[in-house]
Amino acid sequence: MLDTLITSKTRIKLLLKFFLNSNSIAWLRGLETELGESSNAIRIELNRFEEAGLLTSEHQGNRKVFRANTKHPLFGDINSILLKFTGIDQVIERVLQQLGNLQKAYITGDLAAGRDSMLIDLVLVGYNIDRNFLLQLIDKAEKFIQRKIRYCILEPEETHTYLEQFPEALLLWEEN
Repeated sequence: MLDTLITSKTRIKLLLKFFLNSNSIAWLRGLETELGESSNAIRIELNRFEEAGLLTSEHQGNRKVFRANTKHPLFGDINSILLKFTGIDQVIERVLQQLGNLQKAYITGDLAAGRDSMLIDLVLVGYNIDRNFLLQLIDKAEKFIQRKIRYCILEPEETHTYLEQFPEALLLWEEN
């Protein structure tokens, strides 16, 4: 869907990298390795995004590090489009909001790092979550979004220790 609207695969990869998880930071050579694209193609897109104000940069040593400009007026819209593209919006709507004792939900793995993936790694934090009901909801959501969902259920006191393994964990949902 997104690739018909945006024809540059490099641009799509960079949008996912920076706008799916606004905590993502990266530099040119790191992106070259991570995305498997030429440094020239990445440099051109980074410059375009920076000129448009969508990315900000700073120098850390001899590296120019980029991050999403969360203050840009289009940040929320781009983030929303990417949530729809990856199916995460449907996970929130079809799974998380119906689980009762859920306190928080995180995305880890490739999607949290801003890499497109057919697997959504979901970490659910709460007490007494009905696993049978969760499996039913996940089954329906997987069919709808055409991606697999792998989940882990934690009690709140286990969360910090577990998430230390995933520095790019993305808080997806939190109980109000």
